[in-house]
Amino acid sequence: MKYDHAGQSDTPRVSIGGCLVGSGQPTYVIAEAGVNHDGTLDKALRLVDVAAEAGADAVKFQVFRADELATAAAETANYQKSRGLKPARTHACRKQTRDQSQREMLARLELSDDGFRRVRTRCVERGIEFLATPFGPRDIDRLLELKVNAIKTASTDLNNVPLLRNAAETGLPMIVSTGAATVEEIRTSVERLRGWDAGERLILLHCVSAYPTPLDAANLRAIGALRRNFGVVCGFSDHTTETQTGAWAAAAGASVLEKHFTLDREAPGPDHAMSLDPPGLRQYISSIRDVERALGTGELGLSALEADVRAVARKSVVAARDLTTGTVLRLEMLTVKRPAGGIEPDQLDVLIGRQVATDVPRDTILKWDMIQ
Repeated sequence: MKYDHAGQSDTPRVSIGGCLVGSGQPTYVIAEAGVNHDGTLDKALRLVDVAAEAGADAVKFQVFRADELATAAAETANYQKSRGLKPARTHACRKQTRDQSQREMLARLELSDDGFRRVRTRCVERGIEFLATPFGPRDIDRLLELKVNAIKTASTDLNNVPLLRNAAETGLPMIVSTGAATVEEIRTSVERLRGWDAGERLILLHCVSAYPTPLDAANLRAIGALRRNFGVVCGFSDHTTETQTGAWAAAAGASVLEKHFTLDREAPGPDHAMSLDPPGLRQYISSIRDVERALGTGELGLSALEADVRAVARKSVVAARDLTTGTVLRLEMLTVKRPAGGIEPDQLDVLIGRQVATDVPRDTILKWDMIQ
């Protein structure tokens, strides 16, 4: 892959399951189901259906074992405390929900290996790519058994060398989120991945690790900055609650978009409230496709669509008075009027001093066969 002076690849592309992602390709949309199945297989299967019906390219889950991911002392984040995992019918219940540990919360959100196999099968049936975020080396082994076509790592694991090394060793495309990281941390991680021969299959996602992300914090220009700095396919892991940010990110250069969705935004759980509902996901993806059509190819030049207007609205050199055969043309004898089809106005100076070869009535469009 060749890079210019800015360090940007001329045509960075990565193939995910045979689908090319990157320059000149449609935006690759990952519908992030995450843990919004609430540990229930039936909900996970319904989430696959919703993502497929919305037109997403992939649906992504999270694969983990709670006791391998968090210590018993690990607390939940503030946004997780505020949302709970079950209806808080009493004060005691609300307190219990707020005070639960990360491990307790995560244990309720696990899916079994058999459950994920059934989810993977549903994805195949619905024609949508199955993806999942691993949080430890054993999770990567589980994903390999599920025959995933890419590995997506969370922002929190940008410096998790054992996980990233194992992911790189799979030889699969790597989608790496960069939220809550310094530029130097991103650079170091990219250098590590290139050292493990993963640079050619790397996709970086700009991400703001705030749930939800306010619009004025989305910083969509960071997508282009990632691409200029690292010369790889880049995108946006979108934690806003808006349906239009995906279209804006596509316009800002995102080749990959990731967006949380749920069956019910009012459901108790850590991610439901900041996720899109099914109609919202459909609108999100529809807006992306609309902006792609509007962006076009970026090629300069005349399009077929413009031919009619060009013909009637462009101008030709026209006789400003009656001209007799042999008249030597002077500037005051000529004018420029619509339509096109005659001698073009940029040839006006060339006509001065030439003779007309035939009588030309006033208001006639001049053509070269009238000129000697």
